[in-house]
Amino acid sequence: MGVTLDLLLDSQLELEITNPAKTEYSGILQRSSSYSRTLYTSFYFEQCGTFVCNPYKSHQLCGDKFLASILLAKNKIPTPRTFGCFSPDAAKSAAAKLGFPVVMKPVFGSWARMVHRLNDADALSAELESREEMGHAFQKIFYLQEHIEKPGRDIRAIVIGQECISAVYRVASDGGSNFITNTSRGGYAEKCELTEELSELCVKASLVFGEGIYGVDLMETSDGGLVVHEVNHTTEFHKSIEAAGVDIPGKMMEYFATATKH
Repeated sequence: MGVTLDLLLDSQLELEITNPAKTEYSGILQRSSSYSRTLYTSFYFEQCGTFVCNPYKSHQLCGDKFLASILLAKNKIPTPRTFGCFSPDAAKSAAAKLGFPVVMKPVFGSWARMVHRLNDADALSAELESREEMGHAFQKIFYLQEHIEKPGRDIRAIVIGQECISAVYRVASDGGSNFITNTSRGGYAEKCELTEELSELCVKASLVFGEGIYGVDLMETSDGGLVVHEVNHTTEFHKSIEAAGVDIPGKMMEYFATATKH
């Protein structure tokens, strides 16, 4: 594609933050698996005048579930009903409005870590008590979501630019009854046909955060509809390539090479 590539390991970078000088790179394809390092390196290289894909702002917003849910709802993307609370009492009140079971997630995080389905008020109280004892202030922001009765699977779609290029079902490892369907947690991928409805919804959801490369996660509802519960800013795809039958990294590089040259 006419692009010379260097691998930059964030663990080895020494960024002189008081002197964000222009670099020799015309573009940075952000692939760090660390949210904090993604934010800092993306912002730094943007201040150096370098094109970063995806841009800092999209990482900041997608990586914070609280902020992302606000923007999805504001832009009329169908998404699970969600509350954000700052005290245990408020969280209990919100859960009563949602009705049990409820899903509680950390505002930052990936791979479904600390994502719990809470079936009753006692389970919620135990979770809230545990969170209150954690040291990090962001663990004391309570993000509660209605539980969607999905059919033992969800959908991961890949959007590049303004095109949805592929989708897979992520099926729970036990064949469907498990709440967690992430492939990083034992789920497996199956091909999902790209319908016009699915493609349009995924592109619309990704563009809420600015054009780039995204993984859009959706759930099928009991009435046959689709809801977007997350948009991933540095989406993983290795389990999706074979299942979808699409050269996802190749299409990512085509987009990045073209965007960098522009």
